Amino acid sequence: MKIGYVVKRYPRFSETFIVNETLAHEAAGWEVEIFSLLPPIDTHFQEQLARVRAPVTYLASEGLKWREFWAAVTEAADVIPGACARLEEARGEKALNVYQALRLARSAGVKGIAHLHAHFAGSATSVARLAACFAGISYSFTAHAKDIFHDSVSPDDLGRKLSTAAAVVTVCDYSVAHLKAAFGTTAARVLRVYNGLDIEEFQYVSPHDRPPRIVAVGRLVEKKGFGDLIEACARLVADGQRFECLIIGAGELEPELRARIERLDLRETVRLTGPQPQPEVNRLVQGAAVLAAPCVVGVDGNRDDLPTILLEAMALGTPCISTDVAGIPEVIRHGETGLLVPQHDPTALGAALTQLLTDRQQRCLLAARARRLIEADFNVHRNSVWLRSLFQAGTVAEGERFAPALQEAGF
Repeated sequence: MKIGYVVKRYPRFSETFIVNETLAHEAAGWEVEIFSLLPPIDTHFQEQLARVRAPVTYLASEGLKWREFWAAVTEAADVIPGACARLEEARGEKALNVYQALRLARSAGVKGIAHLHAHFAGSATSVARLAACFAGISYSFTAHAKDIFHDSVSPDDLGRKLSTAAAVVTVCDYSVAHLKAAFGTTAARVLRVYNGLDIEEFQYVSPHDRPPRIVAVGRLVEKKGFGDLIEACARLVADGQRFECLIIGAGELEPELRARIERLDLRETVRLTGPQPQPEVNRLVQGAAVLAAPCVVGVDGNRDDLPTILLEAMALGTPCISTDVAGIPEVIRHGETGLLVPQHDPTALGAALTQLLTDRQQRCLLAARARRLIEADFNVHRNSVWLRSLFQAGTVAEGERFAPALQEAGF
């Protein structure tokens, strides 16, 4: 079965889960084609990208002209009889989304793509929904975080996608509960399938003899909570704790975070490293005594669902501290697989950091249990089997029939 993955921008350094899924599908013998609405803008990419065989088609058209739009209609109709008759489904959509959907539908028809799967419920799913309608095939999508929780999310638009997709996946139980509470029976078929890792790519090393180093990884944006981490580091310095803290990533808050480091006189202790290649990120994470992910709910409602960096650190043997935001407690189980602190609480965060910087035995116990959890629930090859089963189901009725088997298996 040939499937098309639809994403907003490919590749993206922060979206390792899309690369992991693609590689898992290809390892299982499936053909995958990737359709990206926009070209990449990142400067660093995952090393495993080189192993992805899936060709990439970019659907964007800057300065779309009406001649190009109607040419796309004609070209789609030439390949797919009846495509024009289904244009009514595009009522209210942005012209660019419709144009990209027409191009995608034509490609699906020419290349024999049987199913489309979009990541994130925003524009990528808008295009996949329309393309599937035009081409007469099924589609599904994975909802993540900003595309569910942000203030800009249109309930009518998301509800339409929930009701028309053959299957809807989200990446944690928290999001399943949120969607069902917000959309009732419209979200009855939403299933949780955790993002996974290729476990063999992450060699476990005991954290017993790590130097007193804190590492944090992510975009420098509000929901990551890195301002709270810097404040916590100031408290550790005031208490006489010797350590260093590396914050890896880039983003809009970089000037503000640098100013805070200067104001708190932490230049020798806290360092913003900028983005790093994936092998270097893994090396730095595995060389740290603790990974901090002090996630918060942004003022616009945006939040992390279940950050991939937590899964990667746990697999590598680095104990984690995070907050009780969204799905994080599903993986960071306080006192068992890591430590949880309240969001926006630098004092509690500082105390937890001190605990893991100084207590080697606790670091080792948490890390060993965390690795076992990752092996059990976050193996991408196991979890991608369920995604492919949903893709094969194909229709809404079959998706409903398949849901109980997934739920019984713990998804």
